[in-house]
Amino acid sequence: MPVVSLLVSIHVGISCAQAAGLPSTVADALKRSGIPQSAVATYVQDVSGPVPRIAINSTQGFNPASTMKLVTSNAALDILGPAFTWKTQVYATGTQNGDVLNGDLVIKGSGDPKLVTEKFWQFLRQIRAAGIREIHGNLILDRSVFEDMSYDASRFDGDPLKPYNAGPDALLLNYKVFAFHFLPDINRRVVNVSVDPPLGAYPIALPVFSDGPCTDWQARMLPVLERNSTQFAGAFPAACGEKTWYLHPYQMTSAEYFGLVFRDLWADVGGIFKGAIVDGLVPPNARFVTEWQSPALPEVIRDINKYSNNVMARQLLLTLASDVLKVPANPERGARVIKTWLTGKGIDASQLVIENGSGLSRSERISAESMGRMLVAAFQSPIMPELMSALPLAGYDGTMRKRLLTQTVAGRAHIKTGSLNDVRAVAGYVLAVSGKRYAVVCIINHINAPGGQAAHDALLQWIYENG
Repeated sequence: MPVVSLLVSIHVGISCAQAAGLPSTVADALKRSGIPQSAVATYVQDVSGPVPRIAINSTQGFNPASTMKLVTSNAALDILGPAFTWKTQVYATGTQNGDVLNGDLVIKGSGDPKLVTEKFWQFLRQIRAAGIREIHGNLILDRSVFEDMSYDASRFDGDPLKPYNAGPDALLLNYKVFAFHFLPDINRRVVNVSVDPPLGAYPIALPVFSDGPCTDWQARMLPVLERNSTQFAGAFPAACGEKTWYLHPYQMTSAEYFGLVFRDLWADVGGIFKGAIVDGLVPPNARFVTEWQSPALPEVIRDINKYSNNVMARQLLLTLASDVLKVPANPERGARVIKTWLTGKGIDASQLVIENGSGLSRSERISAESMGRMLVAAFQSPIMPELMSALPLAGYDGTMRKRLLTQTVAGRAHIKTGSLNDVRAVAGYVLAVSGKRYAVVCIINHINAPGGQAAHDALLQWIYENG
C-alpha cells in the first residue's frame, strides 16, 4: 500500500475509534443526570479535518430547540449576503398641497425584524422631512410580501401573552410587544404604570398597591390585554420596587397594533392624521415618497443568536422564502429554500424538519451530523466571521454569559444554546488549546434533558483541552 494511502487509512481508523464513545467526563455527567446515551446526538469535527472526532447517534433526527436558529441564520448569510437589508417603503396617493396630503399614505413592509420604536420614530421623521405633515386620507398597510396566514399565539405552550409567541408579520413593529413599567408610589399608595411604545389613546387599568412581599409578582398581577385596553386586575407588591414586564397583546391584530403606535408617534413628530388604518396593497398610481432601511443582516443575526430571539428568526425564515422564490412567503417555502441550500452543499437534509426556523417547536428536527457539517462548511466560507461573531461567547455574553465562568474554555467557545422542556442543545465552535478549532453539536432529547447542562459544559471543556 502506498505511504499516503496507508496514512489516510490510519487517520480514518483512529478517527472512527475516537468517535466510538463519549469522553468519560461527559458520559459520567450524563449518567448522574439520568440521561441515557441513546438520547444524545453528538458530532465533533476539526473544521479543517475530513472526518469527525466524535459521532454518536449523529445521523438520527433530533429536536434541536433554538440551535435551529444557526441553520436559519447561516442560510440567510450565505443566500442573502452580509450586506442584505430590509426596506420599508412609503408611497402616497392623491394630490399634495404644501405639506397636506389629500390622499392615502401607504407603508409597504418587507419583513424587517428590527423595526423598533426608536427606529420607527426616526422613520416617521423621515416621512415628515419628505414634505408630508397632514394626511387627509387613510393609512394603508401593505404586508403582501408574506402570505396571509392564520396564527395561534397559544399553540406552542398555551401562554399567548409571552413575547416569544408573537407571530411573524411583513410590517412587524417593535416585535408586537408592550413593555409595561411599574413604579410604586409609597406615599400615595398607588402603582404608576407607563408603557412602551407610548400609547396615549390606550387606557390601562392600574393594579392595586400591595404591602406584601415581592414573591411571584407577575402571577399576582392578573393581566388582561384586550384590543382596546389593558387591565391589571391583581395587586403589585411595593416591595418589588421598579419592574418592567414585556407582554404580547395577542388579541390585537397587527394592523391595530401598528395603527396605535403610528397615531401616537406621528403626532409626536408634529403630524396630523385622523383617518383609518387599513390593510391593502400599494395602488398602481401611488408615487414613491421614501424608504427606511434596516440594519444589515449580520446585526440582525447577532440579536437572533446571542439572545435567542424567536420572533426575529421567524421573520428571517420568511424573508428567505420571499427573496429567493419571489412569491408571498410562508414557513413551508422558507423550509424548502433551506433544504435546497443544504443539499446543494452536499449535506444530507433528509432528517431536516423546519416549522418556523426558530426552534420554538415540538416538530423541528435535524441530525447532529448535518448541523456539524454545516458548521464546518460555514467556517470555510467567506461569511465565517459574521456567523461566528453572532454566537454567544462562553462566559461572556448572550445565553452563555453565566456558563463556564471558572473553566479555561471560557472566552474560547462560540456556542448557540437551545432549550425546551425535554430538550437541551449546544452547537458552535471551540478553539482548543492546541490552536485547532472544532465544530461541535450536542443535542439531548429526554425527559431529564434539563439536567444535561453539566454534560454539555464538560464536552466543551474536553474539546478545549484535548482537541
